[in-house]
Amino acid sequence: MSRIIKILGIDPGTATTGWGLITRKSAHEMQMLNYNVIRTKSKQLLEHRIEQIFDQLTNLINLNKPDVLAVESVFFNTNTKTAMLVGQARGAVLLAGRKSQIQIEEYTPLQVKMAVTGYGRAEKYQVQKMVKTLLNLKEVPKPDDAADALAVAITCGLTINGLKQM
Repeated sequence: MSRIIKILGIDPGTATTGWGLITRKSAHEMQMLNYNVIRTKSKQLLEHRIEQIFDQLTNLINLNKPDVLAVESVFFNTNTKTAMLVGQARGAVLLAGRKSQIQIEEYTPLQVKMAVTGYGRAEKYQVQKMVKTLLNLKEVPKPDDAADALAVAITCGLTINGLKQM
C-alpha cells in the first residue's frame, strides 16, 4: 500500500512566486489541495522581496506540512537579468525548504512539459490545460504562476518513487 505524499510545487519569481499544493496517492491519482501566489512590490528593495518570499513560503510549509518541495529550476534564455532575479527568488525557496527539513526536488521546464504533456516543446496553454485535466479541475488555475507551480507539483507526483530519509 502506497503512502499519500503531500507535494508543494513552486514556480519562483521575484514579482510573483506561484505555489500549488497537491496530494499524490499514486502516479495516477493526484488531488489539488490549494494554490495561489506570493506577490512582492517592485518598488521594494530586492532583499525585502526575497525576505518576503522566504517568510511567506516558510509559513506555507509550517501550515501545510508538505513531504516534498518541488521547485522549477532556472532556465537561462536571452534575458540574463530576469534569470538572475529568478535565481535569487529560487534561493529563498530552497532555503525555506532546507530550514524546514523537507525533501527538495528540482525540475527543469523541459522536464515539467514532458511529464505533464508528453511533449518538451509544449506551449504554456497546453501545460495549463493538462494541469486542469490531470487534477480534475473545473477550470485552468489562475494566475499563470500558480498553474505553473501545480505543473511542477504534478511532475514530482508523476516521477517521485518515494521519500528520502532526511
